[in-house]
Amino acid sequence: MTDLSSRVFNVLFLCTGNSARSIIAESVLRQDGGGRFRAFSAGSQPKGEVHPTALKILENFHYPTSYLRSKSWDEFAGPDAPVMDFVFTVCDNAAGETCPLWPGQPMTAHWGLEDPAGATGTALEREMSFIETLRYMKLRIAAFAALPVASLDRLSLAAQLHEIGRSEGATRHRPNVA
Repeated sequence: MTDLSSRVFNVLFLCTGNSARSIIAESVLRQDGGGRFRAFSAGSQPKGEVHPTALKILENFHYPTSYLRSKSWDEFAGPDAPVMDFVFTVCDNAAGETCPLWPGQPMTAHWGLEDPAGATGTALEREMSFIETLRYMKLRIAAFAALPVASLDRLSLAAQLHEIGRSEGATRHRPNVA
């Protein structure tokens, strides 16, 4: 029997372009997850590059960026991919798309945030959108990392994950994520 209290959980953050929100989430969980999580990100239609402002903001707040790259979720649906324990959509478009079948039946939830890459206004206002995304993602990840995953039943854990997705900054779209 596996001791869940010492297990490292695989977490995949999904977005359509995999250039900002999911990238930010991956970097934050890698650093702030206390060694309990392996974080990944991907997109259904990856842009092929990480948004430069996402990299700038992460670096300014001392988050690692050297390994970050925009990639397809197909990398995580194949037989050689790591089995995910959790899959979170962070944009409404990805939440509404038909996702691949993830091996291992991971827990899923929607943690939608506005796309900072779509922000308008001055350069400072656009940069502030990325900082706000980082702040909201840090709050979600802190709440997630604090959950007693090993002691919660699947239904209670699912409720907690969905509640995190409804926290400050959440988009209004509420898809039915299984």
